Amino acid sequence: MKALTFDGVGKIKVVEKDKPKLELPNQAIIKLVRTTICGTDLHIIKGDVPTVEQGRTLGHEGVGIVEEVGKEVKNFKTGDRVLIACITSCATCTFCKRSLYDACKSGGWTLGHTIDGTQAEYLRIPFADSCLYPIPPGADERSLLVYSDILPTGLEVAVLRGLVKPGCTVAVVGAGPVGLASVICANLYSPKAVVCFDRDGWRLEKAKEVGATECYKVGSDAEAREVSKGWFGDKDGFDVVVEAVGVPETFDMCQELVGIGGNIANVGVHGTGVNLRIDKLWPRSTSKYSIDLTGEKVEADGLCSDLHGAGVVLHNSDVAGSDVGWEIGHKCFDYTWRVSRLLTLRPDNDDSANGLVDFKFSEIEKAYDIFGRAAETKALKVNIEFD
Repeated sequence: MKALTFDGVGKIKVVEKDKPKLELPNQAIIKLVRTTICGTDLHIIKGDVPTVEQGRTLGHEGVGIVEEVGKEVKNFKTGDRVLIACITSCATCTFCKRSLYDACKSGGWTLGHTIDGTQAEYLRIPFADSCLYPIPPGADERSLLVYSDILPTGLEVAVLRGLVKPGCTVAVVGAGPVGLASVICANLYSPKAVVCFDRDGWRLEKAKEVGATECYKVGSDAEAREVSKGWFGDKDGFDVVVEAVGVPETFDMCQELVGIGGNIANVGVHGTGVNLRIDKLWPRSTSKYSIDLTGEKVEADGLCSDLHGAGVVLHNSDVAGSDVGWEIGHKCFDYTWRVSRLLTLRPDNDDSANGLVDFKFSEIEKAYDIFGRAAETKALKVNIEFD
């Protein structure tokens, strides 16, 4: 079979690999129908995720058809059309029982990371019963690609861990795919406003189309604060600020925009360390408020910890003498319920996935080039169909 592999920093290659076979009774073999490229894949190619070995098949999103199942698989059979979750979980370990699926002792972010992923003609999926979702009859499978990762990430990390609530104000820094997903999901919770920041005017137009209340084209922290101060109120900032890029500059902007007692939800994948301005953040906390930092990657001394999808929450609940506690959790801590709920929310004729650019799998290297130059090519997401 053909597969797109990581070939060292800055390089990818389509190669021939053996078709995977069942190795454990809880596995399934999936024939891919379509896949896509994530910003995380670009981070891998840049060398930001050193735990990915050369020769690894990339990808953690996709739609496919079940070709074979192990004897312990109960929920799926040959011929079923399925959505593939970006997170693999056994559903039985101590972490999974606490809904910390990304910390699964036998799973987590494995696809396209520590095991071969979805950018291949066939995939061996572990724990098939908890890592696949049946596709509803009549669903637009092309559009369902965004349900493998970016929409659940937008819902879980940006909205639920960011504590978006009715009547609150939300700032989204970065109008790329996961930033737009965060805008869409935030609006499910009836905020007062969802305000988007980016340097790209075209992406801001798309943010407006998917529900942003206001959009600002900015290039600095000071400019972002100045143009958006009308939304601050007594809190001197936004209730929830979503970092959806993954670079130090945008993380700094989030720290400038967050209000007193507000929350920063870090969705972007960071390849270098960031400066947590605790000297500025802690005085903005009182005994009744906390500044929470939630995210999907942990940075320590400039090194990426291998926690794709993990959340970090910093609680500073008292001005003086308080203990600082760290809680690590899964970016989709109730991933199964979240995906199932999102699937029921989508109308069959929904047209919000028009930002998808279509390619055949034989063109996947071209697709990477187009997606990697998104500011120039205006590509939000790619739909890669297998020949």
